[in-house]
Amino acid sequence: MLIGEVARRSGVSARMLRHYDTLGLVRPTGRTVGGYREYTPDDLRRIFHVEGLRSLGLSLRQIARALDDPGFTPSALVGDLIRRTEERLTREQELLDRLRTVDAAGPAGWPDVARIVELLHGLNSPSAARRQQAVLAPADPLSVPTDLLAGAVLAESDPHVAGALRWALARAGGDGVATLAAGLASDDVDVRRRVVLALAELPDDEATALLTDALDDPDPAIRRRAALALGARGVTAAVPTLVAMVVEGANDVEAAELLATLARDASWADRIMGTLAAELAAHTGDLTVRMRLTQALAEMPGTVALDLLRHLSHDDDRRVALFAAALVTALEDRPPG
Repeated sequence: MLIGEVARRSGVSARMLRHYDTLGLVRPTGRTVGGYREYTPDDLRRIFHVEGLRSLGLSLRQIARALDDPGFTPSALVGDLIRRTEERLTREQELLDRLRTVDAAGPAGWPDVARIVELLHGLNSPSAARRQQAVLAPADPLSVPTDLLAGAVLAESDPHVAGALRWALARAGGDGVATLAAGLASDDVDVRRRVVLALAELPDDEATALLTDALDDPDPAIRRRAALALGARGVTAAVPTLVAMVVEGANDVEAAELLATLARDASWADRIMGTLAAELAAHTGDLTVRMRLTQALAEMPGTVALDLLRHLSHDDDRRVALFAAALVTALEDRPPG
């Protein structure tokens, strides 16, 4: 076969076939009387081998060695090609993500694009100080895509940078809640903790709903942080977790204060008191827990806790009884209103 026929069958241009010949990679077996290159079926098969190896990313020099050196094994080279390809794909994915971020922001002009790119570079810095500076740099909050901020919140481990990101996210509005919601389903407990901290600073209804879902999280720290945020918003779904926090001694003072605030609603006062009474009955042998629960009763509004405190003033544990009696006296002496 002459070079034109080989080019047609192989899909390799005649110019590239001549280049292969010059390199010694694929030399035609013969020549015609007129001096034209003449390829055999074996030559054509080698061309297909060359093209197949090129498709894997091998250089022509590597291909020549692979085809002609019997001692050349593919394992190390293929492994290197895999690593290089993965790195290239990572770079391409980063570029794609960057372009999508810029597009999602709907920049009004190239200055907005430059600001977003600057923020992206800053957030990817290995320096926590540089990342924090990028977040706090003066700029119109509307020019910063909230999804970008929310995504950075999920990944940021430095507490100072994370705080700056949460501040910027709250300042930019609640559009990043959907990104945070995805993080709440993460298997990484640290990511879920970051999400709850961010949601606690977003006052909209969607954030409140996600915080309510977080009350069922298997991680106690997440449940507690969600309960504190919800209690401050007057969400009574947080009551069981807040009571548990008093029992466990985890932010118990803050939890007790929030229970007292929620107990100002008459429809919930009796339920809260009933829950506290049940916990007192369940921990008859644990003085520390009972003292915390008694202290929580002292935080209750008005005389809501007076009857239960009177009962506790006759408790079998003298320390609990004395503490409750002192609280009863204080409540009975309190002026009306």
